[in-house]
Order: sequence, then structure tokens, then C-alpha cells
Amino acid sequence: MTRLRLALLNAAHDGANTARNFRRELDADLVEFDANAQQLPDLFDFDNDEGTSSSRTASPFDGVVITGSRSSVYWDEEWIPPLVEWTAEAAERGLPILGVCYGHQVLAEALGGRVGGMDDFEIGYNEITHRGDDELFAGIDREFTVFTTHGDAVVELPPGAELLAENEFGVHAFRKGDCWGVQFHPEYDIETAETVTDGKRERIGDERVDEVLAEITPERYDAACEAKTLFDNFTAHCRRVRDAASGDGVEA
Repeated sequence: MTRLRLALLNAAHDGANTARNFRRELDADLVEFDANAQQLPDLFDFDNDEGTSSSRTASPFDGVVITGSRSSVYWDEEWIPPLVEWTAEAAERGLPILGVCYGHQVLAEALGGRVGGMDDFEIGYNEITHRGDDELFAGIDREFTVFTTHGDAVVELPPGAELLAENEFGVHAFRKGDCWGVQFHPEYDIETAETVTDGKRERIGDERVDEVLAEITPERYDAACEAKTLFDNFTAHCRRVRDAASGDGVEA
């Protein structure tokens, strides 16, 4: 079976650790693009037989993953609008997309939703509830543990989107078509959780940072590993979309 080829749109300002985490978790060949530097893939072949790029099969990628970032999607930074516009175009053309944390917010904005700043800052291992039997959460308990770190949230879902998961801090997952956004970080390992938390001292203060660091334990990490199943579920969906487009797996 041909391996999946996914575009990894890396929006992290320290992109090496982020890429490492996603490469570890995703069973696919990842082609990385530095979104901060406005590096975005040329997704579609405009020279197909029908003279149109409307077919998903024209894409050299089987799906897209958009990473976290310390930026806010509503900041006035020149790299952000092209990323949002590119995401909207890819979604319109039916390419499967998974947005994680900042990527979740980019996806929401691209599809017509709205992101805003929170009154609080959610950080650490927290509990989330997903609402039903969406394929992204197959094999994951209705109440599950994840690592979260965000001061922004999706405050208005895109038109036609389905709310999939939430907690007291708000929306933690949604779906529209072949696109999913998750606010939490299923890709994190213990080292990343500790590094990111320690980097929040100026924003949330030493006392709260130290409290969160004390709770980053092997036991809590093991509990959060259940959520990593969503990566397998996403890649399985990408394979189904790819095979349907190519005619593989369809009975004659």
C-alpha cells in the first residue's frame, strides 16, 4: 500500500520540536512547510484534462495537518492571512485537514467561524468530553485526558460545523466535511509539555507554572496517550478519501 503523503503546515516559531512530535505520531510521509515564512504548498494541478482544479485528485497530498503556534490568528502578522486563505481553498477542494490548537483556530476562521481571546488561560492535563461517535474519536473514551495550552478559543463555529468535544473552557473539537479542528495537543510528549509550560512564566506567573509542572507526570502522560488514537483515525480517513478518488477499493 502506498504511504500517505501529508503536508505539515508548521506554524510554530520553534518548529523543530513541533515537527518531531508530528513525525512521531503520524503514519505518513510528511512534507514540512514553514508557515511563519509564508511557505505554503502548491496544492493543485491547474493543467488537468478538464481545465479546472476542482478535483481533489489534482493535489499531490493526501491531507494536511496545521500545527500549533504562539501567535493568535487575529494578530496583524503578514504570514497569517495567506495561511487562512490557503486553508479555506484546500477545504473547499475537499482535501482532508486536521488543525491542532492554533491550527484548529486557523481552520475555524478559514471556514467562516470566529476566534477570540479567553478571560483565562487553559494549561496542563485537563479533561474533555466528546459528544458522539465521530470517526476522529473512535476508540477514545467519551471523557478523556489531554494536554492543553491556549489563551484563545473558537467562540463561534463555522456555519454547518458540528461541535465534537468541549469542556468548561469551551470548544475543543469540531468537524466540517473532511476537516477537523482540535484545540488540545495530542502530539505532545512529556518534554514538550514541560518546555511549553516553563515558557509561560511571564504570561501566567511562576506559581501557576510550577503547579502545572508538578502535574506533568508519567501517569498523566500515559492517560493522555489515549487521545493519540485520533492521528490513526485521521490518517485512516485520508486513505479512504484517497482510495475513493482513485477508484481503489470500489467494487466493479
